[in-house]
Amino acid sequence: MTDRPLTTFIGPRRRALQWATTLFILLLPWVRPDGVSLVRVDLPTLSLHLFGQILRIEELYLFLFFTLTLTLGFLLMTLTFGRVWCGWGCPQTTLNDMTEWLIRRLHLKVNGNSLTGSPSHQVLLHGIYLTLSLLVAANLLWYFIEPPRFFSELLHGKLDMIASGTLLVVAATVYLDLAFLRRLMCRDFCPYGRFQSALADQSTLTLLRPDVEIARCIDCGACARACPMGIDIRDGEQIACINCGRCLDACRQVMARRNEPGLIRYSFGRHATGAGALITPRRLLLTGATLALTIMLLFAVGNRSSATLKVAHSHTVASRLLTDGQQATFFNLWVNNRAKLTTMYRVQVRSPDPSPLSVKGPVAQILLKPGENRRLDVVVVGSPLPQGRDIEFILVDKETIVASAAAQLPALPPPAE
Repeated sequence: MTDRPLTTFIGPRRRALQWATTLFILLLPWVRPDGVSLVRVDLPTLSLHLFGQILRIEELYLFLFFTLTLTLGFLLMTLTFGRVWCGWGCPQTTLNDMTEWLIRRLHLKVNGNSLTGSPSHQVLLHGIYLTLSLLVAANLLWYFIEPPRFFSELLHGKLDMIASGTLLVVAATVYLDLAFLRRLMCRDFCPYGRFQSALADQSTLTLLRPDVEIARCIDCGACARACPMGIDIRDGEQIACINCGRCLDACRQVMARRNEPGLIRYSFGRHATGAGALITPRRLLLTGATLALTIMLLFAVGNRSSATLKVAHSHTVASRLLTDGQQATFFNLWVNNRAKLTTMYRVQVRSPDPSPLSVKGPVAQILLKPGENRRLDVVVVGSPLPQGRDIEFILVDKETIVASAAAQLPALPPPAE
C-alpha cells in the first residue's frame, strides 16, 4: 500500500482567523476596564479613548502620529503580503463567506449574481441579511457610544437623530452590499486592490502556479471552480485575486488523489524567489520609518502628564479693587483628567512675590472621571501692585503636583487714601 503525501489545507486556518478577527471587532467595544472603553471616539468631550489613553482634541498631534504610524504599517504589510488582508481578514470577505455558506445551506444558488431557488428560503436569507446589516451598523456605533448606553437609549427611544440616522444608513448600505453586490464590491469597487497592485514589487507575497508546475497540471479546473472571485489562477497573476487560498486547497485535494503535492502555492515574488527577496531598499526604508514613528509615539504617550490645567482671564470681569483694598482677578480654569481612574484634585495658586495670595471658588475636592474636562471659575485675591505680578496655578493630586499653568495679575493702582 502506497502512502499518500501529507496534505495540509489552509481553509480551516483562514476561517479561524476570520472568526478571531470578527469576534475581536465585535467584542472590543464591550471591554471596559475601570469603566473606560479601550477604543472609542467620545464626541461630547471631543476625545479618543485608545487602549487606556484618553486623547483630547488639543492632543491631535498624537492622533496624527498614531494615524501615520498605522498607515505606514499597513503599507508595509501590503508591500510584503499583498492582498492577504483581503482574503483572510477583511470584514467584507468574512461577510461574503458567511452569506455564501448560508446560500448553500438553504439550497439556493447564485447565477449571474442573482439568487435562484425556493422563494421562502430567499425571504429567510434576506431576513438574515438584514439582521447582519443591523449588527454591523450597531457595531460601528459602539465605537462612538458605549454598548450599554447604546442599547438603553435604543430601547427607550432616546437614541439621538444623528446616531439613529447613521444606524439606518450603514445598515441599508451593508444590506445592499450583501444582497446585490457581494463579490462585485471586492472585484470592481474596492480601491485597495488597485492600490496594492501599484505598490507590489518582485518580492511581494503572491498566490501562483509556478511555471515549473505547468507540466504536472491536469487542467481539471478545480482551482477555477473554487475561486470566489471567478478568476482562473492558471491565467497568471490577476488584480482580482484576493489571496484567499481556496484554489490552493482545491488543487491539493485533487492532486492528493494522484499521490502528488498540489501545484499552487504562496510565494514571495512572482518567480518564487523566497523570503530572502524581502530585503529591498524600499521595504527597509518603510520598515525603518514605521519603527521610528512607533517609538516616537510610544515615547510621546508614555511621557504625557496624568492631567492638564489651562487658564485664561475671564471674559466678563477681568480685575477689580475690593472695598478692603485687595485686588480680585477673575480666571477661567480648565482641568482635564487623563488618568485611567476617577481622581480628586485641588487647585492652588503661588507667586514668586512674597505678598500673600488666595484663590476662591470651586478649587477643592474636584472629582473628575477618566477623560473628563471641567471648567472652573475662580477668583485670585491679593494686594495690588503697580507693575502687576506673575502667578502660577497648580493642580494637585493628593500631595503631587500633576499640572501647572502660568498667568498674570494686571497692574492696578493702590487704593486711594
